[in-house]
Amino acid sequence: MQSPTDIVITGVGILTAMGRGWRENADGFREGRNALRSIDLFSTEGQRVHHGGQAEVPDIGEIPIAENLPKRRAARADRPTRMLLTAADEAITASGIEREMLADGMLMLGTSAGAMMVGEEYFSEAHADRKGGQATRSHIYQPQVQAAVLAEACGIQRPAQIIANACASGANSIGHALQYIKTGRAEIAVAGGYDALAKLVFAGFDSLQALSTEDVPRPFDAKRQGLAIGEGAALFVIETRAHAEARGAGDKILATVAGYGATTDIHHLTQPNPEGDAALQSMTEACAMAGVTATDLEYINSHGTGTPLNDIAEGRAIQRFACDEVGTIAVSSTKASIGHLLGGAGAVEAAITVMALTEGFLPPTTTVIEPDEVCTFELIREPTNRNITTALTNSFGFGGANATVVLKKEVKSQSSKVISQ
Repeated sequence: MQSPTDIVITGVGILTAMGRGWRENADGFREGRNALRSIDLFSTEGQRVHHGGQAEVPDIGEIPIAENLPKRRAARADRPTRMLLTAADEAITASGIEREMLADGMLMLGTSAGAMMVGEEYFSEAHADRKGGQATRSHIYQPQVQAAVLAEACGIQRPAQIIANACASGANSIGHALQYIKTGRAEIAVAGGYDALAKLVFAGFDSLQALSTEDVPRPFDAKRQGLAIGEGAALFVIETRAHAEARGAGDKILATVAGYGATTDIHHLTQPNPEGDAALQSMTEACAMAGVTATDLEYINSHGTGTPLNDIAEGRAIQRFACDEVGTIAVSSTKASIGHLLGGAGAVEAAITVMALTEGFLPPTTTVIEPDEVCTFELIREPTNRNITTALTNSFGFGGANATVVLKKEVKSQSSKVISQ
C-alpha cells in the first residue's frame, strides 16, 4: 500500500564500463554483456592481471550540469568528479526537479578510493622534484572537494556527507539518505556512490591475489578464481512520496527504498564469516524495515565478487535467510559484467536493481560454467525477462562492513504514464 511517507526514487544516473546512462546500462545488463577490457589508464606491467571495468568518462564540456560551475573549477575536475557530475546530470534531469528545489536537499556520497589518481600524480611529481601544480593536486585529492563540486553543480546548500566504508559505502549512502528523510531532517536527497580505477588500488588487489587471472570473473562458479576491478558512479534523487507528488513528479517515481540494514562482521579483516552471520543480520534488518519476508523476496542482486570465500559466505546467508523458500529466490551478480566498483558498487548495483524492477528483467551472470553447490537458490545465468516487485541488493566490504538495501517496484495506475529514461 502506498503512503505519502514512502521514500521513493524519482531519478537515477549511472556511468559504468557498460556505458553512459540508463539505456546503455539497462540493455547491457539485461543481456549480461561482458564490458571488461584491457586497462590503458595506467601501466599494468608487472601485474598478474591487465583487464578491468574501465569506463568511458566524458570530458567536462560534455556534461551539462557542469555549466553551473566556475570555469576554473570545472577545468580542474578530475576523473571521479566527472563521473559524479555525469551521474548527477542524468538523475536530476530524469527526476524533473528544479535546481532551486535541491537547495534544501542533502548530499550523501559513498566512496573508497576517492581521488586516488590525483594522489598518485602528486607522489609522482614529488618524486621527480617537480613542484608545478602540486598545491592544486593536494587540494582536489581530498574527497570533500569532490562532494563540494557536486553540491555546487546541483545547487545543494545543506551539509554533504561522505561515507568511506569499503565496499559497502555506496549502499550505506542510500541507507543514510533513507534514514535522514524518514526522520524528517530532509525531504529530498541526492545519494549514491563512485570510485575510479587507480593504480595503487589495482596493484593492491593484485598483490593479494584477489583478482581473477581469467578474462572474466565467475561469481558463484565452482572454480571461481577472484574478482575484477571496475569503476563508475550511480546517483539517485530520493524524496518522500508526498514531496514528489507535491512538485508534480508522481509519474516519475521508479521505486521505493523500503528497507536498509547495516552490520559489522568481526570475523577477519578481509575474510567473511564462512556462515555469513553478519550478512544474514544485514539482510534480516533490511527486510524487517521493509516488511518483507523470504516469501515476498523475488530477486537478490548479490555482492557476488567471484572470490572463493565471499561467495560461499553470502550463499550461506541467503540459504539461512530464505530457508525452505530459497529455491524461489533469483540471484545474480552483475560484477561479472563490469567488475567490482568498490565504494561505488552498492550504488551502481542498486541502480541496476531499479532497472530490473522497472523494466521487468533479471540481469544474468553469464560467466558461470558450473554453479557452486551453495547455489540452492535460482542462479540466473541466461537473459531472463520477469516482472518482479521486490528485490534487495547486498554490499559487503573489507573490515566487515555489510549493507543491504530493499527496493520495491512502483506500481503504476492505469492512467499513469510509463517512465522510460
